[in-house]
Amino acid sequence: MFDVRVQLGAVLRLEAEDRFRPTDGPVTLRVTGVRLVANRPERAEWIWLEGVRILPGGRSGDQTQILVRASLLPVERRPN
Repeated sequence: MFDVRVQLGAVLRLEAEDRFRPTDGPVTLRVTGVRLVANRPERAEWIWLEGVRILPGGRSGDQTQILVRASLLPVERRPN
């Protein structure tokens, strides 16, 4: 068991293979929210990231929600 910690305001580059059913290539996201997934896809741990897409040149794009693999995100292990 582990805790996933994502700082609001963090900018993450999300590769297509780290997202659930991507329809485009990599996405850069400024995180504005994080939600756990109650009915997640089988055999994986997933997290909903909410945020603003960062476009080429650093411009802000649309607000979006992206389902990403928890293993991609920073991990803090609890002592046993």
